[in-house]
Amino acid sequence: MNRFFTLSLIGCVFSGILAQAEEFSWHDTEGEYLDLKWGERLVVRYQYEAIDESTSERRQETYKPFHHVYDWEGKQPITKGPGGKFPHHRGIYYGFSRCSYTDEGGKEVTKQDTWHCKKAHQVHRRILQSSTYEDGQRADMIAAIDWISDDGVVFAQEKRSLGFSYNEQGDLEIGIFCFVASVFPKMKLDGDPQHAGLQYRAHNEVASSTAKQTYYIRPKTGKGEMGETINWSAKNDTEATRDLPWKAMSYVTGGERYTVLYIDSDTNPKPARYSERDYGRFGSYFAQEIVAENPLVVGYRLVIRKGEMTPGEIEELVK
Repeated sequence: MNRFFTLSLIGCVFSGILAQAEEFSWHDTEGEYLDLKWGERLVVRYQYEAIDESTSERRQETYKPFHHVYDWEGKQPITKGPGGKFPHHRGIYYGFSRCSYTDEGGKEVTKQDTWHCKKAHQVHRRILQSSTYEDGQRADMIAAIDWISDDGVVFAQEKRSLGFSYNEQGDLEIGIFCFVASVFPKMKLDGDPQHAGLQYRAHNEVASSTAKQTYYIRPKTGKGEMGETINWSAKNDTEATRDLPWKAMSYVTGGERYTVLYIDSDTNPKPARYSERDYGRFGSYFAQEIVAENPLVVGYRLVIRKGEMTPGEIEELVK
């Protein structure tokens, strides 16, 4: 268990942070988004506008909350928002394409899709916490998010907790915990590696023009070829595609290269199956049953660098 998978009453606990001249601060535009800034520079934006079903375009823009990560100048996101290739993909986001639950009357409700959100969707309810600590050198937030069925029923309630800091190398580190409680006696989260779990999606520019410059770094095999992807399938159920402690993706947007290290906690449900795409989406997925009295708790850590990472540097970061 590494240092970023420690729970506390205030969210994620961070250590080993160098003293910095700037500080983190939160800035809320009520009803739309919550910004995290480092000094005057925008770092992360939590897009939480409630679903607006007045038009199909507005519904698509607002059917799930997510986090945008901004470039090192704070000018443009390096993650994807609405529209573009696969419009349901958004920055840092969490969902499952095949949710099911048994209601209090014993009826089984299936095929609830909080990934594509064609009917079912997620709604931000409130910010439970947005704080800074240690002289502004780390920050965290917790959001309450409801998962809504095709019929408009709240079937799951999530608390999404994120903590932020910069490490000695200047990388942005994000610790993520998702607490998911079933409203009904029993629920199952399921999908497949391409359509479920905690995922990171790079800016749509990668899909439109720089995909062949994307590469992945994997445990044991190291840096892959440009444009090459390796994905789990029933025929490719190997150590290279499941239960990996980490995976990293390097991509180009805005004329700059960024590398994202994705670390999966060893306490998360297993098997965890990884997926990766040259257009810049990757992450891991699992299937899990949840009972009302025992919520699901999962943890992840992202390390985002402007520039490249070597396999050796990754091994040091994962410790």
